[in-house]
Amino acid sequence: MSQEPEQSFNRLCDLLLDTLGAEEHLSIDLSGEDSHFMRLNRGKVRQVGTVTDGDLSLRLSHDRRTATASVSFTGSLAVDSAIALEALQDLRQELPQLPADPYLVLPQNYGSSHEVYPGQLLTPEDAPQAILPLVQGVDFTGIYASGSILRANANSAGQRHWFATETFFLDYSMIAPSEKAVKATLAGQIWSQDQFQAEIEASKAQLEVMDRPVKTIAPGRYRTYLAPAAIAEILSMFSWGAVSESSLRQGGSALLKLREGKTLSPLFSLRENFSRGTVPRFNSLGEIAPEEVLLIDRGTLANTLVNARTAKEYGVASNAANSSESLRAPEVSMGMLASDDILKQLDTGLYLSNLHYLNWSDRPSGRITGMTRYACFWVEGGEIVAPIQDLRFDDSLYAFLGENLEAVTDFQAFVADVDTYGGRSLGGAQVPGMLVRDFTFTL
Repeated sequence: MSQEPEQSFNRLCDLLLDTLGAEEHLSIDLSGEDSHFMRLNRGKVRQVGTVTDGDLSLRLSHDRRTATASVSFTGSLAVDSAIALEALQDLRQELPQLPADPYLVLPQNYGSSHEVYPGQLLTPEDAPQAILPLVQGVDFTGIYASGSILRANANSAGQRHWFATETFFLDYSMIAPSEKAVKATLAGQIWSQDQFQAEIEASKAQLEVMDRPVKTIAPGRYRTYLAPAAIAEILSMFSWGAVSESSLRQGGSALLKLREGKTLSPLFSLRENFSRGTVPRFNSLGEIAPEEVLLIDRGTLANTLVNARTAKEYGVASNAANSSESLRAPEVSMGMLASDDILKQLDTGLYLSNLHYLNWSDRPSGRITGMTRYACFWVEGGEIVAPIQDLRFDDSLYAFLGENLEAVTDFQAFVADVDTYGGRSLGGAQVPGMLVRDFTFTL
């Protein structure tokens, strides 16, 4: 990719849009990154590299039909225009073979936007010196990624959007001699050596406990503290058949009972909050979402995520959700449980740092199943006693976010999306921890 991706993108868009016929409509999306990666194992750098990449998506509409294509974006107008023009011609040939779309949404001009969020990141040369000295003497494994990520959108109605941000993440595990592990993620736009040191010291403290004899927990219901990383995993399920208006209309949403009048705990509130600048507000249709969208207000369903296509199909107003009507910038509100009081208020029960392998076990009932993972402990009398063997939970969000939600922490953590499949992901969840009474474990 060139050193001036925005100018390169705009020049390419101008060229493509100039080729359109009178009844053709085109949307163009760009995703790209310029990233530095380090893979670490046993406290040493095992692999380093940089990735500069861009992908262009073309969406051509004509005569109530739409076809899409994806091509590479290099930043060279000569290279990109040849590839994109060929793809555009292929779409023209494909369109007549497609069925008409009764809910087709054509490009509109919702207004343009330009957002750039510079960070304060480690240079590739400084990253090893900042990370490695603090992790010597432990089996430290992980991946560090840092650099710029961009998203852009343009269409034949005349609008342009540009979003660029500089971020990093360090996604790591510390492995005890017993081969049990502690996992944590540090992420943001500004690298803080003090924050990194505090995270490492906290992980080392948990690692010492992990080498104690494992306690086997029988299936049943237990008082349970879910740390922010565990809450983030649960929250990810809301993007899969929960907060989508389309899913609700089709009867496949786990939150259908909320629309019918049931409520969750007044301690639970969920919103989309774009004010932090971690993700762009515009979607692939160029719609611009409000800075905040309140979804669940103190246990009551306030709004769902609605894109323009769903709005057209069901005659409702769009709030510029993405094509899948999934969460992009979720934030769960804080409560009053102080960090120093978590173990004391838990008293006896389970402290869960992480969860994984989540799935709906009964979506209409809001039942979620999954496994505990990494640093999860048995607590007695407000003291961590022992690590536990992995457990499977199966419980309804109407219970653990409803009548059994006892307290929410007075702090939040940003749990970043660290997926790198096909490119570095944007965003993450801003979430507190939660204390739940009678969380159900089945195996």
